[in-house]
Amino acid sequence: MKRKGKFRVVITVLAILVLIGAAACTLFTANEREEGKNLPIAVIDFKNLNDGAYIGEYEGGMYRLRANKVQVTVSSGRVTDIELLEHKEKQPPEFTDKLYGRVMKAQSLQVDAVSGATITSKAYLKSVENALIKAGK
Repeated sequence: MKRKGKFRVVITVLAILVLIGAAACTLFTANEREEGKNLPIAVIDFKNLNDGAYIGEYEGGMYRLRANKVQVTVSSGRVTDIELLEHKEKQPPEFTDKLYGRVMKAQSLQVDAVSGATITSKAYLKSVENALIKAGK
């Protein structure tokens, strides 16, 4: 009986520590998430882009959690490829395929974010924006 009681106490203490850790993490990153949600994405005129390959970076916010670097290829005045070169977050390839596919299909940065990854989507779009600014005529 004593053993069972000690086990319950240990489990309870561990559960409390996990909850405190989760709350601290949420509070620590709240400003970062707020900054990401409000990150402006400029309207770029895709019809006025010079052909070439351009590198764009986004520093990732105050804690650099979403820092990333891309290479954007413009051919015949159209964005034809976007390659993620560096990133801090572990996103599956399907994420960038979906997001960058939307950009290339629409030839616009004003595309829907990937569901469940709105802030990361905006951070990745920001690096594409920064590359396209260099490609502008």
